[in-house]
Amino acid sequence: MTTDRTSRTPLVLGIVGSGPRGLSVLERLAARLNDGELSGRQVRIHLIDAVEVGSGRVWRTDQDDWFTMNTVVGQVTMYSGEPDGGPARPGAGPSLGQWIAERARTRGEPLLGPDDYASRQRYGQYQQAVYRSIAEHLPERVELLPVKARVTRATPAAEGGYLLQLDAAPHLLEVDQLLLATGHPANRADAFERAMFSFADRHPGLAYLAGDSAADMALDQETVRPGSTVAIRGLGLSFYDVMLSLTVGRGGTFATGADGELRYLPSGLEPRIVTGSRSGLPIPARGRNQKNPDHSHKPRFLTSAAVADARKRRIEAGGSGLLRFDEDVLPLLLQEIEAVRADSQARAGGAPLPPLDLDALARPFRGKEYAGPEAFRAELLDVMREDLDAARLGNADGPLKSALDVLRDIRNVVREAVDFGGLQPDSHVVEFQRKFLPVNSLLSAGPPIERVEQLVALIEAGVVEVVGPASEFAADEAAGRFRISSPQVTGSVHHAEVLVDARIPTPDVHQDTSPLTAALLADGLISEYVMTDPVTGDSHATGGLNVTEAPFRVIGADGLIRCDLYALGIPTEHTRWFTQVGSGKPGLNTLFRRDADSIAAAMLDRAAATLTLTAETATVGGAL
Repeated sequence: MTTDRTSRTPLVLGIVGSGPRGLSVLERLAARLNDGELSGRQVRIHLIDAVEVGSGRVWRTDQDDWFTMNTVVGQVTMYSGEPDGGPARPGAGPSLGQWIAERARTRGEPLLGPDDYASRQRYGQYQQAVYRSIAEHLPERVELLPVKARVTRATPAAEGGYLLQLDAAPHLLEVDQLLLATGHPANRADAFERAMFSFADRHPGLAYLAGDSAADMALDQETVRPGSTVAIRGLGLSFYDVMLSLTVGRGGTFATGADGELRYLPSGLEPRIVTGSRSGLPIPARGRNQKNPDHSHKPRFLTSAAVADARKRRIEAGGSGLLRFDEDVLPLLLQEIEAVRADSQARAGGAPLPPLDLDALARPFRGKEYAGPEAFRAELLDVMREDLDAARLGNADGPLKSALDVLRDIRNVVREAVDFGGLQPDSHVVEFQRKFLPVNSLLSAGPPIERVEQLVALIEAGVVEVVGPASEFAADEAAGRFRISSPQVTGSVHHAEVLVDARIPTPDVHQDTSPLTAALLADGLISEYVMTDPVTGDSHATGGLNVTEAPFRVIGADGLIRCDLYALGIPTEHTRWFTQVGSGKPGLNTLFRRDADSIAAAMLDRAAATLTLTAETATVGGAL
């Protein structure tokens, strides 16, 4: 009679990465196990993270508190269900806002309202509380083991599963099923970055910082000296993090003057900051939140049915059903935006507005020339103040910010159109990736109003200068320093001792410096997703990890699906879109929750199927 290894040993699951995505799968695994799934079997779960188990690198709890989230606390939860009067546990627990309110009541900690923004440190603390609540409410047969280590290799085991090599342990860790939830990558330096690193190495006193979050950069006074000049490449969310590290992080403060305007009070330890980007526009503020946590936008034009109809028309025209973004998706999205904007304007009693030009809104300085930095600075501040006025009206009552919030609220339908090669390859690259995504990111993912007000104050105080649009960054050999300028602003040349690249690295499996990713690629266990039009044969290599649709099983270099290996979140970016989402929303069965639950269900169902199959085989063998 044959014996079944899986019936004698625990089911061992490995989760690599314990940021929001990894933690969400752990929460759903725990909830399902508490509900009795695999009730006859021991389960062991290894939660592995190289930085901080339970919160991960980006949300680690030892970072400075000026690094801020860009989602209000009332709209953030890591639990798949709302509180039910019992203790916080898998499937039922408080939102970030509720957790903060309870801590304020019981411990006297600072209170944030549901429409306020928490620090990333605070969110990391919340995730730690979620992690503890999971660990404390598991069935006795389930063992949760935290592992603080970096996984450097995953090798298929002879009897199934994987042998994990860790940098912090001499032994191999064996798991039956493995989830990759590794988050933001650290990429190999590109040609520009290599040139900047080399330039800094050859010139004492210079530094080039790139490829990481501001919380992990060497922004200390030894590297960025008080009174020196630092150039920052990029004006997105990470720019604000670097800006605060070099101002508030140096002891500077903000105060409101008698005129109601914010003023910056320097400490004297700041460097001078010069910065720029392609647009020359710092990422605008999010509108003041006026939406309930369970708000859900109901599309009127860009609907699931409309996407399906567009595919049908493409097939009837002799195509493959792949869409063109500019023809099939963008017009409906613009209609959606205009409808919401018109509703807000009508509620305010205003006259009808002309159509919104997203490109002009994101590139207000395109094609303009400025006689000097003062002229550009004046127009920049006018644009920023106008945007702040619009943001203060709110994301429901304000016509502009309510319209731009559609770009966030309708992401799931856009995903239906673009995920897994839903667009024709050239349309995906040119129309979606190069044209739409930069505009979408700039207009829909902004910081809190307060951050933009602080930047205005810093510009007025002369601490920060935005050089202009189409900003150019270079190594100036003659000057022995970094050079930053704008071709559209006369006299905009500045030299800096430190250059900081504040752009977030783009995920690419071939550029990722992770030893685990490199080993998985070399062993053929993972592969790059290549989108292909089956009718025309056109293709595009995306850089994203190749996975199936939910539950996101990894597809190897041989084209076969690995049923015991899953990937979720940022490593799959480009195969799927906007995988950076780091939480669910209270009261809603969000895609974030559904993604996690699909993997949890598959991990447990796969184990149950294996057990059933072997048990039947053993019975037959015994009868014989």
